[in-house]
Amino acid sequence: IAATHERISQCGLVVLVQDTSEMDLTRPQQQVAGAGPMDSNVRFGAFIHPLIAFDSTGIPLGTVWQKTWTRESIETTKTPAEKAKERKNTPIEKKESVRWIEGLRAARVVAAACPNTTCVCVSDSESDIYELFSEPRSVKQPNGTSTPEVELIVRGCQTRSTETGNWLNDVRSTSCLEFKSVQVSLRKAKIAVTKDKRGQSRDARTANVEVRAATVTLLPPDRFDRQLLPLTVNVVLVEEPNPPEDCEPIQWLLVTTLPIATLEQVQQIVKYYCLRWQIEIFFRTLKSGCRVEERLFERLSRTLNCLAVYSIVAWRVMYLCRLGRECPDISCEVVFTEGEWKSVYSVVKRGQPLPENPPTLNAMIRMVASLGGFIDRPKNEPGPQTLWIGLQRLNCFSLAWDSFGPEGSESSANG
Repeated sequence: IAATHERISQCGLVVLVQDTSEMDLTRPQQQVAGAGPMDSNVRFGAFIHPLIAFDSTGIPLGTVWQKTWTRESIETTKTPAEKAKERKNTPIEKKESVRWIEGLRAARVVAAACPNTTCVCVSDSESDIYELFSEPRSVKQPNGTSTPEVELIVRGCQTRSTETGNWLNDVRSTSCLEFKSVQVSLRKAKIAVTKDKRGQSRDARTANVEVRAATVTLLPPDRFDRQLLPLTVNVVLVEEPNPPEDCEPIQWLLVTTLPIATLEQVQQIVKYYCLRWQIEIFFRTLKSGCRVEERLFERLSRTLNCLAVYSIVAWRVMYLCRLGRECPDISCEVVFTEGEWKSVYSVVKRGQPLPENPPTLNAMIRMVASLGGFIDRPKNEPGPQTLWIGLQRLNCFSLAWDSFGPEGSESSANG
């Protein structure tokens, strides 16, 4: 975290993305001690909720905070109405959703540690909680001054009342700022039958969307334990007005504290929210690359220790992938040691003499990824999976090079 703060301090703006993922530790027979039920009483594991920093181009800078927890039990006897009533009479501090507010508080710590960097906290629609919007975005210091404010971007999913109706209709009533074509990716549903529209299968297509923005004043919902105040926020709507038949329209309702006075500012808000997808790549690297769910520990505490280490490994894999694309021509020695690049070059190039100067970072990453199965073509870029496998082989090659290679042998002879 301290190292991540140093990297953040070198940026003018960072996007702090928070999200939740399951860590499924279900075993055929003996379950992991300390693991709790997931969405049912037949799946066991834990939940992880990190806050990861990215610069404005999407280069991952590291994790600044992470929460893990387990559930004690799954309620199966109460009706949906009884569950809804219980949720309504439970304070936010005792709900799992408090993690979003804790993530914002962690972002405040980052803003205080890096006062010259603008911090934008981004989260998906699950964090559309009024208490999150009303949470202070800065902290008063003992000397009376305040820390820099954290900016907020949240994807809205609720129908929230405003002084003039609701926030979706309010922003729809404004003039269109921009027409844009976006590529919608193919998606296959993880569950065959689901009511969640965002979890259903869809075909790849091109969507024509309209971009609008408005400033609205939200009316607070009723809470049994506190009095919430009205809030003024900015709303950016990216919406597909005429979707193809049988296709769910694209709709992003982005709630933010960032300014929306110009089209460029609105476009920046959409761009920052798009960086949220990078945390999904982090989770995929953690599970498919590091295979953290497949570690055969008997106790959850040991799995969480493993998770802490693999979180750093997953970040490094993502960092190399992105840095190789954003800064392709810098020397690979910015990241790799001399023994690492020389050993990989010798293996991949099969006996070609070593160059006088180190390869570029992009060339080195391509060579490492080729060790993991990447097919090097001009229009292809290595992904986390091939790079992860290649890095494991790199460790073996560099160890052999440092121990038995030309430099190692010469050092041993002189010794």
